[in-house]
Amino acid sequence: MPDPVPAASPEDLQLVRRLLEGDQATFRSLVDKTRASMLRLARMYVSSTAIAEEVVQDAWVGILQGLPKFEGRSSLRTWMFRILVNTAKTRGQREGSSVPFSSLAGDAPDEPAVSPDRFLPAGTQWPGHWASVPMTVDDVPEDRLLAGETLDRVRAAVDALPPMQAEVIRLRDVLGWSSAEVCNVLDLSESNQRVLLHRARSKVRAALEEYLGEGVAEP
Repeated sequence: MPDPVPAASPEDLQLVRRLLEGDQATFRSLVDKTRASMLRLARMYVSSTAIAEEVVQDAWVGILQGLPKFEGRSSLRTWMFRILVNTAKTRGQREGSSVPFSSLAGDAPDEPAVSPDRFLPAGTQWPGHWASVPMTVDDVPEDRLLAGETLDRVRAAVDALPPMQAEVIRLRDVLGWSSAEVCNVLDLSESNQRVLLHRARSKVRAALEEYLGEGVAEP
Protein backbone atom coordinates (compact mmCIF):
# COMPACT_ATOMS: atom_id res chain seq x y z
CA MET A 1 0.00 0.00 0.00
CA PRO A 2 1.29 3.50 -0.84
CA ASP A 3 1.75 6.06 1.87
CA PRO A 4 -1.28 8.31 2.43
CA VAL A 5 -1.54 11.43 0.29
CA PRO A 6 0.10 14.26 2.27
CA ALA A 7 -2.36 16.63 3.91
CA ALA A 8 -2.22 20.37 3.31
CA SER A 9 0.75 22.06 4.96
CA PRO A 10 0.52 25.32 6.92
CA GLU A 11 2.04 27.00 3.84
CA ASP A 12 -0.77 25.56 1.71
CA LEU A 13 -3.39 26.92 4.08
CA GLN A 14 -1.75 30.36 4.07
CA LEU A 15 -1.71 30.29 0.27
CA VAL A 16 -5.40 29.39 0.17
CA ARG A 17 -6.20 32.21 2.55
CA ARG A 18 -4.34 34.75 0.40
CA LEU A 19 -6.10 33.50 -2.72
CA LEU A 20 -9.49 33.77 -1.02
CA GLU A 21 -8.60 37.32 -0.03
CA GLY A 22 -8.07 38.14 -3.70
CA ASP A 23 -4.28 38.52 -3.59
CA GLN A 24 -3.56 38.92 -7.32
CA ALA A 25 0.22 38.70 -6.95
CA THR A 26 -0.10 35.33 -5.21
CA PHE A 27 -2.49 34.11 -7.88
CA ARG A 28 -0.22 35.17 -10.75
CA SER A 29 2.79 33.57 -9.08
CA LEU A 30 0.93 30.28 -8.64
CA VAL A 31 -0.26 30.31 -12.26
CA ASP A 32 3.26 30.99 -13.54
CA LYS A 33 4.76 28.27 -11.34
CA THR A 34 2.33 25.56 -12.41
CA ARG A 35 1.52 26.53 -16.00
CA ALA A 36 4.01 24.30 -17.82
CA SER A 37 3.22 21.21 -15.75
CA MET A 38 -0.53 21.74 -16.03
CA LEU A 39 -0.38 22.27 -19.78
CA ARG A 40 1.75 19.18 -20.34
CA LEU A 41 -0.55 17.05 -18.21
CA ALA A 42 -3.71 18.35 -19.90
CA ARG A 43 -2.19 17.66 -23.32
CA MET A 44 -2.15 13.94 -22.52
CA TYR A 45 -5.95 13.82 -22.63
CA VAL A 46 -6.91 16.14 -25.51
CA SER A 47 -6.08 16.42 -29.18
CA SER A 48 -4.13 19.69 -29.38
CA THR A 49 -2.11 22.19 -27.39
CA ALA A 50 -4.75 24.85 -28.05
CA ILE A 51 -7.42 22.69 -26.42
CA ALA A 52 -5.04 21.89 -23.55
CA GLU A 53 -4.68 25.65 -22.96
CA GLU A 54 -8.47 25.91 -22.71
CA VAL A 55 -8.53 22.96 -20.31
CA VAL A 56 -6.01 24.68 -18.05
CA GLN A 57 -8.11 27.85 -18.08
CA ASP A 58 -11.26 25.87 -17.25
CA ALA A 59 -9.38 24.05 -14.50
CA TRP A 60 -8.39 27.36 -12.93
CA VAL A 61 -12.03 28.40 -12.90
CA GLY A 62 -12.84 25.17 -11.07
CA ILE A 63 -9.94 25.66 -8.67
CA LEU A 64 -10.98 29.19 -7.75
CA GLN A 65 -14.62 28.19 -7.37
CA GLY A 66 -13.67 25.24 -5.19
CA LEU A 67 -11.21 27.03 -2.92
CA PRO A 68 -13.81 27.98 -0.27
CA LYS A 69 -14.54 24.26 0.16
CA PHE A 70 -10.89 23.17 0.27
CA GLU A 71 -10.59 21.01 3.40
CA GLY A 72 -6.85 20.34 3.36
CA ARG A 73 -7.14 16.54 3.25
CA SER A 74 -4.51 16.58 0.51
CA SER A 75 -1.86 19.10 -0.43
CA LEU A 76 -3.07 22.08 -2.42
CA ARG A 77 -0.93 20.91 -5.34
CA THR A 78 -2.52 17.44 -5.40
CA TRP A 79 -6.01 18.94 -5.14
CA MET A 80 -5.37 21.40 -7.99
CA PHE A 81 -3.90 18.83 -10.35
CA ARG A 82 -6.73 16.41 -9.64
CA ILE A 83 -9.18 19.07 -10.77
CA LEU A 84 -7.08 19.61 -13.88
CA VAL A 85 -7.04 15.90 -14.79
CA ASN A 86 -10.79 15.57 -14.25
CA THR A 87 -11.37 18.64 -16.44
CA ALA A 88 -9.09 17.28 -19.16
CA LYS A 89 -10.72 13.85 -19.11
CA THR A 90 -14.20 15.39 -19.41
CA ARG A 91 -13.10 17.59 -22.32
CA GLY A 92 -11.42 14.68 -24.07
CA GLN A 93 -14.48 12.46 -23.71
CA ARG A 94 -16.76 15.22 -24.98
CA GLU A 95 -14.61 15.63 -28.08
CA GLY A 96 -14.14 11.91 -28.58
CA SER A 97 -10.40 12.45 -28.35
CA SER A 98 -9.65 10.66 -25.10
CA VAL A 99 -7.32 7.70 -25.46
CA PRO A 100 -7.17 4.45 -23.48
CA PHE A 101 -4.71 4.05 -20.65
CA SER A 102 -2.82 1.37 -22.59
CA SER A 103 -2.12 3.89 -25.35
CA LEU A 104 -0.86 6.48 -22.89
CA ALA A 105 1.31 3.90 -21.17
CA GLY A 106 2.64 2.75 -24.52
CA ASP A 107 3.51 -0.76 -23.39
CA ALA A 108 2.20 -4.27 -23.54
CA PRO A 109 1.65 -5.52 -19.97
CA ASP A 110 4.50 -8.00 -20.30
CA GLU A 111 7.00 -5.64 -21.96
CA PRO A 112 10.41 -6.20 -20.38
CA ALA A 113 11.88 -3.25 -18.53
CA VAL A 114 15.29 -4.03 -20.02
CA SER A 115 15.83 -5.10 -23.62
CA PRO A 116 16.52 -8.84 -23.95
CA ASP A 117 19.45 -7.89 -26.19
CA ARG A 118 21.31 -6.83 -23.05
CA PHE A 119 21.53 -10.46 -21.87
CA LEU A 120 23.36 -13.53 -23.16
CA PRO A 121 21.08 -15.83 -25.18
CA ALA A 122 20.27 -19.47 -24.59
CA GLY A 123 23.00 -21.80 -25.75
CA THR A 124 25.81 -19.66 -24.35
CA GLN A 125 27.77 -20.52 -21.21
CA TRP A 126 25.85 -18.06 -19.04
CA PRO A 127 22.36 -17.59 -20.54
CA GLY A 128 20.39 -14.76 -18.99
CA HIS A 129 23.49 -12.99 -17.64
CA TRP A 130 24.52 -9.51 -18.77
CA ALA A 131 26.18 -9.51 -22.18
CA SER A 132 28.12 -6.50 -20.92
CA VAL A 133 28.09 -5.03 -17.44
CA PRO A 134 25.93 -1.85 -17.34
CA MET A 135 27.88 1.37 -17.05
CA THR A 136 27.77 3.24 -13.78
CA VAL A 137 28.31 6.95 -13.22
CA ASP A 138 31.67 6.08 -11.68
CA ASP A 139 32.86 5.19 -15.18
CA VAL A 140 32.22 8.71 -16.48
CA PRO A 141 34.20 11.90 -15.78
CA GLU A 142 32.21 14.23 -13.52
CA ASP A 143 32.47 17.21 -15.88
CA ARG A 144 30.87 15.17 -18.65
CA LEU A 145 28.17 13.78 -16.38
CA LEU A 146 27.13 17.30 -15.34
CA ALA A 147 27.49 18.89 -18.77
CA GLY A 148 24.52 20.66 -20.31
CA GLU A 149 24.55 18.27 -23.25
CA THR A 150 24.15 15.31 -20.91
CA LEU A 151 21.15 16.94 -19.24
CA ASP A 152 19.71 17.65 -22.68
CA ARG A 153 20.02 13.95 -23.53
CA VAL A 154 18.13 13.06 -20.36
CA ARG A 155 15.34 15.50 -21.24
CA ALA A 156 15.17 14.12 -24.78
CA ALA A 157 14.98 10.56 -23.44
CA VAL A 158 12.10 11.51 -21.14
CA ASP A 159 10.31 13.34 -23.97
CA ALA A 160 10.56 10.20 -26.14
CA LEU A 161 8.78 8.02 -23.57
CA PRO A 162 5.09 7.06 -23.90
CA PRO A 163 3.02 9.91 -22.36
CA MET A 164 2.08 8.24 -19.08
CA GLN A 165 5.60 6.95 -18.46
CA ALA A 166 6.99 10.40 -19.18
CA GLU A 167 4.56 12.11 -16.83
CA VAL A 168 5.15 9.64 -14.01
CA ILE A 169 8.94 10.02 -14.16
CA ARG A 170 8.65 13.83 -14.37
CA LEU A 171 6.35 14.01 -11.36
CA ARG A 172 8.40 11.54 -9.29
CA ASP A 173 12.01 12.30 -10.28
CA VAL A 174 11.92 15.88 -11.52
CA LEU A 175 9.26 17.49 -9.32
CA GLY A 176 9.75 15.16 -6.36
CA TRP A 177 6.15 14.05 -5.93
CA SER A 178 5.41 11.06 -3.71
CA SER A 179 4.00 7.85 -5.18
CA ALA A 180 0.72 8.51 -3.36
CA GLU A 181 0.37 11.95 -4.94
CA VAL A 182 1.06 10.59 -8.42
CA CYS A 183 -1.44 7.76 -7.97
CA ASN A 184 -4.07 10.20 -6.73
CA VAL A 185 -3.66 12.77 -9.50
CA LEU A 186 -3.26 10.34 -12.41
CA ASP A 187 -5.81 7.85 -11.04
CA LEU A 188 -3.30 5.00 -11.03
CA SER A 189 -2.99 1.98 -8.80
CA GLU A 190 0.24 1.74 -6.84
CA SER A 191 1.31 -1.26 -8.92
CA ASN A 192 0.67 0.57 -12.22
CA GLN A 193 2.56 3.61 -11.00
CA ARG A 194 5.48 1.46 -9.92
CA VAL A 195 5.65 -0.39 -13.25
CA LEU A 196 5.43 2.83 -15.27
CA LEU A 197 8.17 4.46 -13.21
CA HIS A 198 10.44 1.42 -13.44
CA ARG A 199 10.05 1.20 -17.22
CA ALA A 200 10.59 4.92 -17.64
CA ARG A 201 13.72 4.93 -15.49
CA SER A 202 15.08 1.87 -17.31
CA LYS A 203 14.62 3.48 -20.73
CA VAL A 204 16.13 6.79 -19.66
CA ARG A 205 19.05 4.99 -18.04
CA ALA A 206 19.64 2.96 -21.22
CA ALA A 207 19.61 6.12 -23.36
CA LEU A 208 21.98 7.88 -20.96
CA GLU A 209 24.26 4.85 -20.78
CA GLU A 210 24.46 4.73 -24.58
CA TYR A 211 25.35 8.42 -24.75
CA LEU A 212 27.86 8.33 -21.91
CA GLY A 213 29.48 5.23 -23.35
CA GLU A 214 30.51 7.19 -26.41
CA GLY A 215 34.16 8.02 -26.02
CA VAL A 216 34.66 6.13 -22.76
CA ALA A 217 37.84 4.08 -23.04
CA GLU A 218 37.53 0.34 -22.87
CA PRO A 219 39.34 -1.25 -19.94
